[in-house]
Amino acid sequence: MDVGAAVNNVIGWIGDAFTAIYNHGDAAAFVVVAAIAIASAILVVTSKETMHSAFYLALVFTCVAVTYFFLNAEVIGVIQMMVYVGAITILFAFSVMLTRRTIVGEEEE
Repeated sequence: MDVGAAVNNVIGWIGDAFTAIYNHGDAAAFVVVAAIAIASAILVVTSKETMHSAFYLALVFTCVAVTYFFLNAEVIGVIQMMVYVGAITILFAFSVMLTRRTIVGEEEE
């Protein structure tokens, strides 16, 4: 097989992928939102800063709300946005900001 045929095959595969995404845009959007949710959930657990974890958790909640909108459950999606993204994330953020964190072995300033 020569290089020209290989390049044409790769271009054909890329074209087929774009055609599949165009024909199934809702599935592609769901995959993107799910990937963002999974990556954010991993960052919630692995982040060393608690405020960053709270904001990553808000992103996870937002992705869950978008998933509800994909399922045509708009009321549940709006409730998810108001209760979890709004109230629970603000509760976590304020609880992190209002508690003093001391590291064992370090002196207080």
